Amino acid sequence: MIKLQVIGNLGKDCIVKEVNGKNVINFSVAHTERYKDAQGNQKERTTWVECAYWTDRTAIAPYLTKGTTVYAEGSPEADAYMNKDNQASATLRMRVQNIQLLGGRNNDNQGASAANTNSYAGSNTPSAQRPAATAPVASMPEAADDLPF
Repeated sequence: MIKLQVIGNLGKDCIVKEVNGKNVINFSVAHTERYKDAQGNQKERTTWVECAYWTDRTAIAPYLTKGTTVYAEGSPEADAYMNKDNQASATLRMRVQNIQLLGGRNNDNQGASAANTNSYAGSNTPSAQRPAATAPVASMPEAADDLPF
């Protein structure tokens, strides 16, 4: 089995479709890598992954909007083709098995933060809850006679 893991930003809002009685959420994830070339010039390379998430639970769809940062994992597929300029091109696709919302540029804290605690696994597995973040512990005043030593 080959497993692909991607952390990146959605390039556009997701599209939910029904195909042969099953729901699929389609979205694209971009990951941009910044590096310096041999001459020391700053370079940037963006890789796009077209994702298809087959699931009965489409409750995550409203949160899959342009700019949202996600973690997705699944099975990869690659297709080679000739583009309209007659140059060789390729498309990287993934059949998503697990997706997690990580926040992102458009996280406006109007309900999206509640969704960020959910992990959405394949349709045959119940959704897992990550433990809620704990509030910072207030510093407690220390009394010298309360110490056990």
